[in-house]
Amino acid sequence: IIITSNNEKELPDAFLRRCFFHYIRFPDAQTMQAIVEVHFPGIKKRLMEEALKLFFEVREVPGLKKKPSTSELLDWLKLLVADEMTPEMLRERDPRKLIPPLHGALLKNEQDVSLFEKLAFMVRREGR
Repeated sequence: IIITSNNEKELPDAFLRRCFFHYIRFPDAQTMQAIVEVHFPGIKKRLMEEALKLFFEVREVPGLKKKPSTSELLDWLKLLVADEMTPEMLRERDPRKLIPPLHGALLKNEQDVSLFEKLAFMVRREGR
C-alpha cells in the first residue's frame, strides 16, 4: 500500500511508526516541463516556457499560505490554452497586473490573492 501526503495534516505517530518514509522533492523546471508535455502534447513551447517561468516565480513569493502545485499548474495551463493566451500576455510585467492572468487556478485562498494585491499596490506606489 502506498500512501502519499502533502503535509497539510499531521499524521498520527502510531501510523507513522508503521510507515517507510520517502521524501520526493518538488519537480524542477525541466521535470515539470516533461510533466506538462505528457498532459498537453503539442502545447506551444513559448507559452509553456512563459507559464512555467511565471509559475515558479509565484511559488517563490514569500508569505504564500499555499504554493501552487503541479495540479494547479496543469489546471492553469488548461485555462490558458482555452483562452488562447499568448506568451506575450504572460510576459507582460505591468505592475497593475502583478497577479497572473486567470490566477484563480494558481492561488487557492483569499490570503494569497490579497498578498499579491498588496504587492501590486506597493509596486505601483513606488513607481510613481
